[in-house]
Amino acid sequence: QVQLVESGGGLAQAGGSLRLSCAASGRTFSSYGMGWFRQAPGKEREFVAAISWSGGSINYADSVKGRFTISRANAKNTVLLQMNSLKPEDTAVYYCAVDLKLTVVAEIVAGGYDYWGRGTQVTVSS
Repeated sequence: QVQLVESGGGLAQAGGSLRLSCAASGRTFSSYGMGWFRQAPGKEREFVAAISWSGGSINYADSVKGRFTISRANAKNTVLLQMNSLKPEDTAVYYCAVDLKLTVVAEIVAGGYDYWGRGTQVTVSS
């Protein structure tokens, strides 16, 4: 049974930082790509960041480039999302996901992911 559990969400002020963590279990995730998506109220789920199994391919949404950093610790089956210079428009539920395709490319499409966590709320106040 694959499980993904996000943590680290909460309330931050604009300009502040948060670090999200996603703990994976049920498989050895070092062979698979991981991604972060977010969904704000009344909006579609959108891509945030993704990292390939090796870390050699990383993609970011234009809206978070230069502010967010995705990384992974394969020995711990964990993927992190460091979020700096937060803006109110970053407010959303953040989800991590795993891509079970054996590929070197960091997937940016939600439909390309196989398992999802339940999400963690991030709220940024102005």
